Amino acid sequence: MKIVIVGDGKVGFALSAQLSREGHDLVVIDRELSVLGDSSERLDVLTFHGNGVALKTQQAAKVGESDLLIAATQSDETNLLCCLVARRLGCKSTIARVRNHEYAEQLALMRDELGLSMTINPERAAAHEAFDLLRFPSFMHTDVFAKGRALIVEVRLKAESPYVGRQLRELYELDKIRALVCVVQRGDETIIPRGDFSLLAGDKLFVTAPFYNLDKLVRLLGVETRRIQDVILVGGGRIAYYLAEDLIRAGIGVKIIERKMERCLELSELLPKAIIIHGDGSSQRMLLSEGIEQADAVVTLTDMDEENLIISMYANYLKVPRVITKINRTEYNEVFRDKGIDCVLSPKDLTVDTILRYVRSMHNAEPEAMLALHRIAGGAAEAMEFHATEGTHGLGRTLKEMRLKPGTLIACIHRRGTAIVPKGGDHIERGDSVFIVAASAHKIAELNDIFAEGEQPPLSL
Repeated sequence: MKIVIVGDGKVGFALSAQLSREGHDLVVIDRELSVLGDSSERLDVLTFHGNGVALKTQQAAKVGESDLLIAATQSDETNLLCCLVARRLGCKSTIARVRNHEYAEQLALMRDELGLSMTINPERAAAHEAFDLLRFPSFMHTDVFAKGRALIVEVRLKAESPYVGRQLRELYELDKIRALVCVVQRGDETIIPRGDFSLLAGDKLFVTAPFYNLDKLVRLLGVETRRIQDVILVGGGRIAYYLAEDLIRAGIGVKIIERKMERCLELSELLPKAIIIHGDGSSQRMLLSEGIEQADAVVTLTDMDEENLIISMYANYLKVPRVITKINRTEYNEVFRDKGIDCVLSPKDLTVDTILRYVRSMHNAEPEAMLALHRIAGGAAEAMEFHATEGTHGLGRTLKEMRLKPGTLIACIHRRGTAIVPKGGDHIERGDSVFIVAASAHKIAELNDIFAEGEQPPLSL
């Protein structure tokens, strides 16, 4: 597809890099030449220097002939106007990054008039991600699928776990748990394992399980559990506001430490049930005086990665049960994890994942469109959800009879309200929602992409 990206900042560059790898014809527009230089040197993209809102710039970039325009500048108003101009020129679809929560109602009312296919608020998405991590404190990361009936969770296997040194089939067969370890990260290696794979202490597991099996899964893996009751948020920006709203609705106590007095006053009006503290959240004295040692969780949300890292490392040192760190420079994630920073929150990555899912779904007719996309294991693997239609290969055949591409597996089947973690004797029916996990190199765009070459066509039912 021909895709135009307006704004070559962190989000724009990350999108360009991913979409370029997937073979799309990309044009990047930005008014800063110095910013465009990096993209033109490192990526297979065409760059335009100019104002992305200007009609002459969009005409020069042939926006009217493109399939999609993504407006990702720092200004919500600029992004909305870019999309409006692009649709008037004939661009088929537009996506705008809109961060101001005050625009939400207007956008819902005027989506068609503005020519918007989708809007995305990175801060709200990050807040929802953090809330899920706090709802399920046993896990390093969670993604929900199958209409909320199942999850894929990330957990590190501790040395005291009874499964250290045992094969995965023992988890499935001996303990009768309906769960599937779909990815294992061991050091720098990412593995999509088989039943004879043996687990080691320190392995990072990505496990698919229905909600009703989570308690048993946590117990068997020897993961420590603790209900979150009080949370300290360091930094009072948009993510903190959205997250505090979610936490307060869930009956969880919230304290926000913010260094700007003006913002503290705003938050006290917006969040009357939260405790707002004016002070420097990076100060050890401030953190101790506000009870960091007694907190169930700390979420670092300042605008500086370095500050968030230092505060999180201090919270880990004090053995705060749950620590979540907002980081923009996710290319250093593996370095951070070596320092004990396991739960990383990245608005940029969440934005890229959401847009990537939309782009892939544009390849397909509506019934086969991708329903969900979650990049896992540092981007080395992807978890995707699709509808099974009459065109899906192998309908009615057991999974053990199917031939899948190496590095792919079927992790869950959602059928008439029930989440099924499949075994070899299970099958796919038309109308099922099928959750699959695959190595990122496969670039799965539709469900049939997981099958090996020469897989038989669907059976007639």
